[in-house]
Amino acid sequence: MNKEIYKSIKQKILFLEYQPGQILNENVLAKEFGVSRTPMREVLYRLEWEQLVRILPRTGTMVTEIEFQKMMHAYQTRGGIESLVGRMAAEQISGTHLERITTVADRCRELTKQKDLQALAGIDFRFRSILYEAAGNPVLKDISEILYQITFRIWYLTMDRGDWKAEVGSMENEIRETLHSLQKDAPQATGDIRQNHLLSHIERIQAKFFASRAGQSG
Repeated sequence: MNKEIYKSIKQKILFLEYQPGQILNENVLAKEFGVSRTPMREVLYRLEWEQLVRILPRTGTMVTEIEFQKMMHAYQTRGGIESLVGRMAAEQISGTHLERITTVADRCRELTKQKDLQALAGIDFRFRSILYEAAGNPVLKDISEILYQITFRIWYLTMDRGDWKAEVGSMENEIRETLHSLQKDAPQATGDIRQNHLLSHIERIQAKFFASRAGQSG
């Protein structure tokens, strides 16, 4: 599979450049990226496996819709996974990992001065990447990332709703609380922190999502 094409298309889906429900034409994509249909088909099959697209016979490839109930089910599943990642990371964390997390937290704080949705998402990506690396379990990483990708778009969609500084502050608080627990060498506490912050994250998304729907119907 062509990893560069895969990453490019996935990023466009996650950041809503390719809208939910949009039909992607395999031939057009192949021409755009300068490849034949075979490598493009491999990329689309992979994205379908990750539930980011759905291949429709005789129609094309559709970017999957953002289904609220499905997202909530994925978030529920993520709870135990996030806790396990936190515990395993705490058991094996290194000084270098802690320094990198500190840098990410400092960079997060800077975003209160400048509204940049993709930059905030990038902070989350880097933070999670460090935790995966510290946990040292590639199977756990793959499972966590797939669930994260399923839920990412509803977060990104609602990220711009509400107070920006509060959104940034919530993420910084999550990173620093996790960091503090990692520094104390407390695996169970770290796992609990990861799970509790995910629950808070879900509550914020639900509030923003339903507030938006109420506004549209009002």
